[in-house]
Order: sequence, then C-alpha cells, then structure tokens
Amino acid sequence: MTLPEAERFARLRLARTERIGPVAFSQLLQRFGSAQAALTALPGMIRKAGGASAPPSVEQVETEMAAGARAGARLIVLGDDAYPPMLAAVDPPPPLLWTLGDPALLSRPCVAVVGARIASAGGQRIARGLAQQLGQAGHVVVSGLARGIDAAAHEGALPTGTVAVLGGGVDDVYPPDNAALYDRIREQGCIVSESPMGARAQARDFPRRNRIISGLSRGVVVVEAELRSGSLITARLAAEQGRDVFAVPGSPLDPRSRGPNELIRNGAVLCEGVEDVERAFSTLRTLREPPGGHPFGDAPGEIAPELLDRVAALLSPTPTPRDELARALNLPVSTVAAALLELDLTGRATLLPGGLVSL
Repeated sequence: MTLPEAERFARLRLARTERIGPVAFSQLLQRFGSAQAALTALPGMIRKAGGASAPPSVEQVETEMAAGARAGARLIVLGDDAYPPMLAAVDPPPPLLWTLGDPALLSRPCVAVVGARIASAGGQRIARGLAQQLGQAGHVVVSGLARGIDAAAHEGALPTGTVAVLGGGVDDVYPPDNAALYDRIREQGCIVSESPMGARAQARDFPRRNRIISGLSRGVVVVEAELRSGSLITARLAAEQGRDVFAVPGSPLDPRSRGPNELIRNGAVLCEGVEDVERAFSTLRTLREPPGGHPFGDAPGEIAPELLDRVAALLSPTPTPRDELARALNLPVSTVAAALLELDLTGRATLLPGGLVSL
C-alpha cells in the first residue's frame, strides 16, 4: 500500500499533536479511517471533552519536513510499504520513524545487543564478537548508540549491517564522543528515531527508544547491566512483545553481571555465542500480534458530555479493561471505546496497550 502524500503529512501532524501517543494515534486511525479525517474531527472532540489543545499548524509540520529534507532523512509513517513488519506487530506501533542511511535494514531479520554504558573491556569484547557473528549469520544488529556495550555491538556489526535507535532526533549525535561511530553507521547502516528533527535527547525519550529497539528485533541480548538499568527495561519490553530475551552470564562479583544473571534466573536464554541465539530461533514460536479489528465498529458519531462523565467516574489508577467498563455501564464496547478515546485526548484518562485504561 502506498499512502497519498496528503495522508502521510496528516499522519505526521496527528502524531505531533499534544497528548496523542501511539495508543491514541492507532485508535484514531481505527475510528476515522485516516489521519485526515481524524484531524477534522479532533478539535470538536477535544472541545466537547473539556480540553484546549490543538494539532500543530501546517507550517510547523512543514518546518519539520523541510528539516528532514535538509538532513537527507527519510520519513516512514505507519502504513507505508517501508514500515518495518516486526515493528508493525507491536501493540501499538510507533506512528512514524525518521531514518538516515539505509531503511531497508529495518525490514531484515534483526537482533538487538544492549548493555552497560560503563562496560568492562571483556564485556565490550563479547558484544563486539557476538555482533560480528550475528551479522555473518544474516542478522542486522540493533542497539542504542550509547557508550560501552551498545557502541561495541555497532562496531562489530558495521560490515554486515547495524541500526542505531536514538532518543533525540536522527540529527542529534548523542553521546558526542560517539560522533565518528554515528557517521559510519549513517554511511553503512541506519539511524532511526521517532523524535522530531532537531530534538535533543531527554530522559523521557529513552523508554520509547528502547521500545523501538526491542520492537524491531526478533530477540534482545543483554551483555552487561546492573539491576536498575535501561537494558533491563529493553529486555522487559522484549518479553512483553513476545520476543526472545538472551543474557550473557557473568561473575557474581561484578555488579554489571547482576542484570543478566537475574534475567537468566527468570527464564532468559543463556547466551555464550551465536549458536545459542540460532538454537532459540529454530524453536517454533508465535510472536504476539496486535489484536485484529478495532472496537469502534458501531460507535455513535457523537458522545454526549454526560456519558463522558459517567465513564470517567469509573476510572482509577489501576488499569481496567474497557470491556469491564462496558459491562459496568451496560453499554456497547464501541461506545465506551469512543468515550475513552475522547477522555484520553483531554487528559482525563490514559489509554494503555491491550485495551486497558487508567486515570
């Protein structure tokens, strides 16, 4: 499917609208059929639900597109032919990706290699060698361009193909001391981000970055990581997405081994080389797919403010399935789903993956 340019532009504009994350973006497309139709309906929905935000202006989105063109970046939106199939299977997928380099790498079989920023020399050697072996076996190695294990993995996989997923924009070289590696990946691999062009990486961006790393990959290998680290967040996301999680064991005397050792203790595949990865991949597994269809089939065109208040009154900080709310209200799921979408757009609810919602 080739999306019309007007729809691709509308999807970028919708994705850049305040409070519209991947869940709301997907549900708006499901409810209205296109980003253009969703943008038309959005102001009325937000106003009726008591909100005041609005989509960015056409000029603001044109500015981002122009910045991408100047940098030589390519925009891939959800629904494009070039959108990576593995990432499209995530519930919900990121609305868009900016790329520098060869975006075809994103659709090849990928394995992520991640780990500690302050890594041991031995850990870096393992990451570099494993990435080289994975590349020679036909896998594209995905990582986050951080210091330590990430950088070593990219180095090992450069000759065969590597993808660096960034927290800031694709033109944000972070950390600066990896600038030379960034340039080589741009020439020989692919740089990816869902952040706007020119955006500088903030702490809040890295969980989204980690979700893309795991979402692109059939499996995630953790080489060194402390118990509280971004690498373990990536491993948790991978498990939630139905991906394989691998961990390289290490000495219990090294705090950087605690993360991988804990993963193994909790069921991760022990990884000492590419053979362990290939053996796990040869086992028949079904990746978790997003649920088919959508809940808005017979939703009414207008949701009364009184109904929005009734639905909002049932919400709590504990995630609740929308089907349970529909039963409590004795209403069709489609009506409740439409009401929850409007409440999310104004900050009165938070839509979560899997049909869940919370305050």
